[in-house]
Amino acid sequence: MEQTIVDSVQLSGSSELDLSIIGLFMSADPIVQAVMIGLVIVSVCTWAIILDKVFKLRRLRSNIRSFEDSFWSGGDLESLYDHIGNTPSDPMSLVFCEGMREWRRSKAHGLVSKGEEVKASLMERLQQMSNLTIDREMEQLEKNMSFLASVGSTAPFVGLFGTVWGIMDAFQSIAATKTTALSVVAPGIAEALFATALGLVAAIPAVVAYNKISHDLDRFAQRLEGFSSEFIAILSRWLEEGHE
Repeated sequence: MEQTIVDSVQLSGSSELDLSIIGLFMSADPIVQAVMIGLVIVSVCTWAIILDKVFKLRRLRSNIRSFEDSFWSGGDLESLYDHIGNTPSDPMSLVFCEGMREWRRSKAHGLVSKGEEVKASLMERLQQMSNLTIDREMEQLEKNMSFLASVGSTAPFVGLFGTVWGIMDAFQSIAATKTTALSVVAPGIAEALFATALGLVAAIPAVVAYNKISHDLDRFAQRLEGFSSEFIAILSRWLEEGHE
């Protein structure tokens, strides 16, 4: 009977526990609080990067679609270059502008009408410039992707660290009070599980976004390389035809 009364008192005390998100954070150990704050900051940064990549890729697709319509419309490429000028709006039009700029520079120096070795050197230079431009643009697009990969692989372990620390804190409370009452055990366990949840909240979007955006960037790079090959083929045909 006496034990029943003690248990009733302990359970009534546990009803006063604040197990809300704010309450769990405020009652957590400073180490666990630091883990929680770090995971929240990382999660915010992760979503900022994800949204930036999504909107940037969407804008690039729209600009590239518009450029491709103009490029393959059958119009004069010289006129298209004059229209775009020095303000290309996407990597594909930049590859085009870099190639046309080098072509005009070479034509101004009379290189397009010289021997086969000079023409071969010109085509090789155009190809190298195109590859460098693509690499530079892809490097910009892939910026912060390593951050997503790191968050996806490490955030669960950081949350797990907070979990282990919270459970250790719960056992210390049990040892100090010499009781396994819910009011003693619940806060530490709840804090531990909350740290785990924050780790997963940060990691899951990072992993999903990294895989999706990486796939989109790979396809985008292949699209640029395909356009570069076709554009270089057009310039090569111009050389053979003595285009002026």
